[in-house]
Amino acid sequence: MKPAVVSSGARIAVIAPASNAKLERIDGGVAALKKYGFDVVLGSHATGREAPYFAGTPEERLEDLHAAFADPEIEAIFCTRGGYGSNYLLEDLDLELIGQNPKPFFGYSDLTVVQTWLLDELGLVGFHGPMAAADFYRDGGVDEASFSDALNGGKVTAGAVQGLRILKPGRAQGMMHGGCLSMLVSTLGTHFAPQTEGRLLFLEDVGAKPYQIDRMLRQMVLAGKFDGVTGFIFGEMLECVSPGTSPGLLDEVILRVLDWFDGPIAIGLRSGHVSRGNVTLPLGIEAELVAEDEPVLRYMEAATV
Repeated sequence: MKPAVVSSGARIAVIAPASNAKLERIDGGVAALKKYGFDVVLGSHATGREAPYFAGTPEERLEDLHAAFADPEIEAIFCTRGGYGSNYLLEDLDLELIGQNPKPFFGYSDLTVVQTWLLDELGLVGFHGPMAAADFYRDGGVDEASFSDALNGGKVTAGAVQGLRILKPGRAQGMMHGGCLSMLVSTLGTHFAPQTEGRLLFLEDVGAKPYQIDRMLRQMVLAGKFDGVTGFIFGEMLECVSPGTSPGLLDEVILRVLDWFDGPIAIGLRSGHVSRGNVTLPLGIEAELVAEDEPVLRYMEAATV
C-alpha cells in the first residue's frame, strides 16, 4: 500500500506519538519543514507534556495520530521525536481508518513498533527517516536526496557517501523491513512482533554496548526472526561502543553472531539514530543490497505513487 506523492506546498501534520520534545526543537523543526514549502499543522498535543516523559496520555497521542490520517487535507505525517510510549497506542490503532487513508508516516526509534505493525497488517509503506525535533531542527540533519526521492516518486539510493560499508560481501534483493533493533526485540512474544522473515533487513540502534547488541541479535535468531533473511544492513550504530575496547568490536560481534549467514552484511548506513544527514529508508518495498566493490543500497521501486 503506497501513499500518494507529496507535492511542494502540501499540508503536513507534526505529531508526538511518544515522548515530549523541547519546544525550541519543535519550533526549529517546524520552521525547517516550512522552508521545504510545506504547510505545517501541529497536532493538538504535539507540544504537550504528561508525566513522566510522554507528550500526552495514550488517548491524546492516539487522537492526534488518527486525526492526521483521517484529515483529507493532510498529505504526510511527521513525528516530533521518538523516546518512549508508542507501544501504548498499538492495541487501539484504527487499522481500517489508516488503511483507507494511506500517507507517508515519518519516524524511527520508538516509532518502529507502529511502522512495522502498519506494514505487516496493512502493507502500508513506512518511512524510516527524519523527525521534526530530532533532525529537521538542526543544520545538516536530513539527507536531502533520499528525503526528496521518497516523497516525490523517485527511487532511493544510498551508498558509501551515506556511511555504508561492507562487513561481508555479496548481493541480495528483498522487501525492506526493520528499524530500531531494541524496539523490534521489545515486541517479541507479543501480537505485534514484526514479520521480518525472508526480508532484506535494516537494523539500527544507539548507545547499546556491543554485548547488548549481541544479546538482542541472538534473541532475534532464537525467535526465528532471521529465518530466510536475504541480507543485513546495519545503521550507523551511534555510540554503540564499550569504553576501553577496540573500535572494531561491534563489527566482530555482528560477524560472529551471524557467522551462519551466507548473504551480504553491510553497516554504517545513516538512517535513524545518526550523527548527521538522516537518510529516509522506505520500508515495505523491494530493494537490492550490493556489497561488492562499492557498497550500495538501491531501491527497485518508488515509495510513493
